[in-house]
Amino acid sequence: MKIELLYFDGCPSWESGLENLQAALQEEGITAVVEMVKVEGDQDATRLKFLGSPHIRIDGMDLWHEEREMYSLSCRIYSTPEGIKGFPTVPMLREQLRKSQQV
Repeated sequence: MKIELLYFDGCPSWESGLENLQAALQEEGITAVVEMVKVEGDQDATRLKFLGSPHIRIDGMDLWHEEREMYSLSCRIYSTPEGIKGFPTVPMLREQLRKSQQV
């Protein structure tokens, strides 16, 4: 299982996203290294199909897929049970991890 967290340096939410991802992996009993992918600019964002920071992919598949025509350095928002946040919650991540293992 290849897990990537794409981010950019100005994003205030990627560290919380990483913490929640690591907690979800631990709670699911998944031993995996999270590869950090720093997005350097809009060209990088386009090449990587960057959906905003933090952007989490497993085996190349985004956990919350969106269709887009343009990509740029931006923060991503997530609709959580607690309202809009800049990162997914641990339960949201656990659910997506379970789904990704069923594929």
